[in-house]
Amino acid sequence: MKLQERVFSGIQPTGNLHLGNYLGAITKFVALQESHDCLFCVVDLHAITVWQDPGELRHNTREVTAAFLAAGIDAKKHIIFNQSAVSGHAELAWIFNCVARMGWLNRMTQFKEKAGKNRENASVGLYAYPNLMAADILLYRATHVPVGEDQKQHLELARDIAQKFNTDFSDSCAASGFADGYFPLPEPLITGPATRVMSLRDGRSKMSKSDPSDLSRINMTDDADSIAKKVRKAKTDPEPLPSEAAGLEGRPEAANLIGIYSAMAERSGDDILAEFGGRQFSDFKKALVDLAVENISPIGEEMRRLMEDPGEIDAILADGAGRAHEIADPHMAEIREIVGFIVS
Repeated sequence: MKLQERVFSGIQPTGNLHLGNYLGAITKFVALQESHDCLFCVVDLHAITVWQDPGELRHNTREVTAAFLAAGIDAKKHIIFNQSAVSGHAELAWIFNCVARMGWLNRMTQFKEKAGKNRENASVGLYAYPNLMAADILLYRATHVPVGEDQKQHLELARDIAQKFNTDFSDSCAASGFADGYFPLPEPLITGPATRVMSLRDGRSKMSKSDPSDLSRINMTDDADSIAKKVRKAKTDPEPLPSEAAGLEGRPEAANLIGIYSAMAERSGDDILAEFGGRQFSDFKKALVDLAVENISPIGEEMRRLMEDPGEIDAILADGAGRAHEIADPHMAEIREIVGFIVS
């Protein structure tokens, strides 16, 4: 039987959703819902790998949900839910803790970056984060995952875990009717420009909600005036824009702004450089302001409207969790049988 193509992806509810989240992830989600069955998850279990204020965590979970809805994700045709509402994520993550090898996790660069010099004080959850990410995907036997470049290593680990599980339990899988192994090896989906949006103040650093300067990012809830101010103040260099992509080499701020424009306008970078090449950044920024306000401002307004009624958001999450359970629970029953647990 051919495995149903299914997309899984998620965003952490850690506050201050910004343009990088929108262009790098949410717009991809909106496009994928036209061609795939999708689960879009607010990954609140991942969020608590570092301490979160409980009230803020609930608020941020609703805000990510509001962003999904405001951007155009259809919660009736697809599934929007919060990760902690489906216990299979945590249960399968523990099984994968016992499948994955320490050496694999030691190679994960994101842990080294996030833990920094305080590695010994980092939570076990932060270290084992990739195993939970693998569980998120494989619990639903997802076949495709939209990921940014910084998450490709984690998806490769998910594939390794799936392969090792299938090998370790090959006889049990076959006895349960899965001769080729239980888990598919999920494929990455990395599409379009601006999969990695950089800071408006430093073109060599990724746009981040943790950057102390609010001018470094365009927040999804920024109003038109704030968006315009941030674009106008975005760091550039003194040279005019080049007419060809080769001219962007060694000019990270210029490359970043061209990439942002390209993603929002759904036009190639070459096309944009052909239009603006030789012109000063002041001219280009006027056009970028208009485009950013047109794209982001309505989403921010709709997010604010949705956030005024948390009950509506909670109902959508509850419905999504119920539908996610319908997929996850039979899978977990099969996984328990394959592993050798006594299923009552």
